[in-house]
Amino acid sequence: MEERSLRVYADKTFFTRLTNTLTKMMIPTKIGINSMIITMKRNNILKCYEAFEQMEKEENTNKKEILEKKYEEIYSLYLEAIDKNIMDSIYKKVKSGDASEFEKDALSKYYNVIKIKDTEYLEYKYRKQKYLLELDYQTLLESNKTKLIEKYKKFYVTKMDSLYKGLLKHFSIKLADSVSFQNKDIIYEKIFSLLEEYIISILPIKLEISGDKNYKQIIEEYSRYENYTVGKLDQNEIIEKRMILIALSRKLFTHSLPLVVAEQCYVKLLKDVRTLIIDTKISKKREKAYTLLIKLIEEYNLKLLSTKVYWDKPEKREQYKAFWDKYKIIKNIENKEEKMKEKEILFIKSDLKEVYNNETRYYRIIEFYKNKLVSLGAMKQLKNKCASKGSYIGRNILCKS
Repeated sequence: MEERSLRVYADKTFFTRLTNTLTKMMIPTKIGINSMIITMKRNNILKCYEAFEQMEKEENTNKKEILEKKYEEIYSLYLEAIDKNIMDSIYKKVKSGDASEFEKDALSKYYNVIKIKDTEYLEYKYRKQKYLLELDYQTLLESNKTKLIEKYKKFYVTKMDSLYKGLLKHFSIKLADSVSFQNKDIIYEKIFSLLEEYIISILPIKLEISGDKNYKQIIEEYSRYENYTVGKLDQNEIIEKRMILIALSRKLFTHSLPLVVAEQCYVKLLKDVRTLIIDTKISKKREKAYTLLIKLIEEYNLKLLSTKVYWDKPEKREQYKAFWDKYKIIKNIENKEEKMKEKEILFIKSDLKEVYNNETRYYRIIEFYKNKLVSLGAMKQLKNKCASKGSYIGRNILCKS
């Protein structure tokens, strides 16, 4: 029996080796076939895209509808070819141990997309298309076919724009739903991550194709963002980077990321930086976070609230009008130091009113703000002999501590 079992084991080992050898022999063949099919489908989609772009200028609606349907069909076949290549070639190469680091990484990302199919189907649908296009674009870049790459970029940017917009709309709708605070934080992270992906991967290609002249408004913001792409960032720098991302989103995704959602993102960052101020024990880092808070309050009021047309609460609109009137007066102050001081006072008072709506949660930041106003000469602390703490008074504000 021992002799028989050894013979069976030897046979299995032989056939396993034979199978593995045949698989390795077949992999290059399948890669070649899949590569040819993808090339053919890619050429088809590029031709159809160019025809579709030309048709957009014409007024014949029926022809547009027919071509649009054909375009979507060819696009689906193109994505299917890339998808099949992953399973036929990349998966088998990884399994056999012959895959490159690029292929291993590609398969890992593929499974990260697939795993959300059952729980987040709409997000999965957008992310899978985005992933397949990214994979083929990277493969094309490695081919060094300059003319084809330049031709492909226009189609790539157009499609990627629509996919990023679709994802942002999806996240915006989810934020509007009655989800828990924990789930909202996950959605905020997805929004910031998606905006960053776009700025890093798509915007440079878009600027290259369209030229800087068509994007004058975002060049300055984009230059600011580039300062946060090198090295490890601390929490303060992460918040500042996200502040720039929201500012860029107001120009790049005006409709996909509505004003109400951008406002929620700003409010989220304000909460984060308040928490950072309170939790930071080192005074130098706390002051750095406070400087960021002042900058964030200014951007929130100037870049977002100043463009807001519809207000849920009329009293909030009136409060902002009063804020804006004071801000305009401060802008005309000639002395630079005096101007900065008055702006700081205005911003702290403005945020102080907001945090007082949840005094229990924000009692520590309220105390911090009061001390700042005292140091700026906008408030006085009145000592109370009967208590360990006193009261603060100044410029139409009387606050119990």
